[in-house]
Amino acid sequence: MITAKGITKSFPGLQVLKGVDLQIDKSEIVSIVGASGAGKTTLLNVLGTLLRPDGGTLEIDGVDPFRLSDRKLSDFRCTSLGFVFQFHHLLPEFTALENVMLPALIAGSTKAKARQRALELLSEVGLSARIDHSPSELSGGESQRVAIARALVNSPSVLLADEPSGNLDSVTREDIHSLFFRLRERFGQTTVIVTHDSALASMCDRSLTMKDGQFV
Repeated sequence: MITAKGITKSFPGLQVLKGVDLQIDKSEIVSIVGASGAGKTTLLNVLGTLLRPDGGTLEIDGVDPFRLSDRKLSDFRCTSLGFVFQFHHLLPEFTALENVMLPALIAGSTKAKARQRALELLSEVGLSARIDHSPSELSGGESQRVAIARALVNSPSVLLADEPSGNLDSVTREDIHSLFFRLRERFGQTTVIVTHDSALASMCDRSLTMKDGQFV
């Protein structure tokens, strides 16, 4: 599903990624661990096409995203990739249901289809009773569940998560960890998780360690 070869990325005065190679199979859940500054989030942003690498190649589900036009790359990112961040980034003026619907509407879905898909996903993450609540009315764990549902609304082949449970208490954190695996069984998406949480890393099919811009 994901093949990266020789990925390099530098910022002024600092080389962050130093020739990263990575291969991840369809429906695999892989964690990337390592100290702060090792390059984990930078790599995740390259895999998510949010950053363009300086060198190397990337293929996702048979597509080289960096050979696409800006418009097609934007469409690819919207429909093929799902993102979950440490802070859920829900839009405060919208309900949980509307937040989940939004990427589907952006991708061109009808309102009726977007609503139906969002309702199904909110049920999958256990929030059927909270669909009309705004983010300010949701707990941290509930907000992150909404964010996960939003990431899956366009049925992406790849889900990318950056410290998805880093801002949660221990009980809620365990629930979110289990949710990723239940959703994989349900939808079969490939998942890459950057985390400092050793418990989450140990649950994954593989755990890869980064140090100084490379896997070790």
